Amino acid sequence: MKTISIYQLLSLSVILLIFGCNDQSNTPVVNTSDPIAVTVAKVASKGNQNSLIVSGTIQSANSATLSTRTMGYVDKIHINVGDNITKGQLLLSVNSNDLKAKKAQVNAAILEATAAFKNAKKDYERFKSLFDKNSASQKELDDMTARYDMAKARLQAAEEMKNEVDAQFAYTNIRAPFNGKVASKLVEVGTLANPGMPLLLVESPSSFEVVAKIPESVISDVKTGMKVDILVSSIEATFTGQIKEVSSSSALSGGQYLTTIEIIDSSNSIRSGMFASVQFPKITSTNSVIPTNIMVPKEALITRGQLTGIYTVSQQNTAVLRWLRVGNTIGDNVEILSGLKEGETYIMSSQEKLYNGATLTIQ
Repeated sequence: MKTISIYQLLSLSVILLIFGCNDQSNTPVVNTSDPIAVTVAKVASKGNQNSLIVSGTIQSANSATLSTRTMGYVDKIHINVGDNITKGQLLLSVNSNDLKAKKAQVNAAILEATAAFKNAKKDYERFKSLFDKNSASQKELDDMTARYDMAKARLQAAEEMKNEVDAQFAYTNIRAPFNGKVASKLVEVGTLANPGMPLLLVESPSSFEVVAKIPESVISDVKTGMKVDILVSSIEATFTGQIKEVSSSSALSGGQYLTTIEIIDSSNSIRSGMFASVQFPKITSTNSVIPTNIMVPKEALITRGQLTGIYTVSQQNTAVLRWLRVGNTIGDNVEILSGLKEGETYIMSSQEKLYNGATLTIQ
């Protein structure tokens, strides 16, 4: 009887344990985390469906990178970045001691060739006079003529060597090719300059242009002379532009066509290297595929490695992470190529760190 009672007690304990576990598993899980306060915005397309907006870079319409054809150390830089310069002004000097030694050798060769030429000329004139008087043979006159011609040729060769050395000196003294400003100084005093090595960048600040890339879907509608609007967000200014050049090939520009746009009414606030947004007029071709130009602020996007996403708001008022395919960056906004539709709600900012499924309180 005692053994049976123990078995009965054990069986009863197991049954109670099973029922206890079942009761606990059926208890609903309650999310006790507090809602996260967020601010939201709705997706809206910028511009109309027949317009095209691309990003570009501003550059001077007249610029030059100056270099040298000789090797030598930079002796002196006569200007600073931002200085106004005039055509022909000395900007930079490269050490030219080797050229000076070569010029001294050339000058000595010219003196020697000049003396030989003068002596040969006198002999030639004397023998020619004797030949005219029948006092010298034809052979003697021919020999003197050949000697005179060789002396003359040696003198000309020495003078040409001098011209070559003088031309090399022009590359040791770098001068301004036009009126403008010094945009960048690429070397310092003591730097060893090599042939073709960039030394200075100069540009004319009076005229600027925008270089942009146009997708092939609309390139047939972009014509030279077309007027466009140019927005420079860094200085909060809009300018009128005119298409100056349109590339006929995209082989070296990633499948897009380089287009140069002249800024007609530029101001002193424009600087080379600034980013600009170029808005083209309405595209009328039925074959053109115009981007929707859905734009969102950069601050609303998140990045994880090479992925770009944004948090949207679900019907249950929770955060949902949506991965996107992005396009050009125009000012403080980024073009969304896919992943968002017009009218959808996305989260601009939050008071706490967001995560997928987080409960939201929209402010």
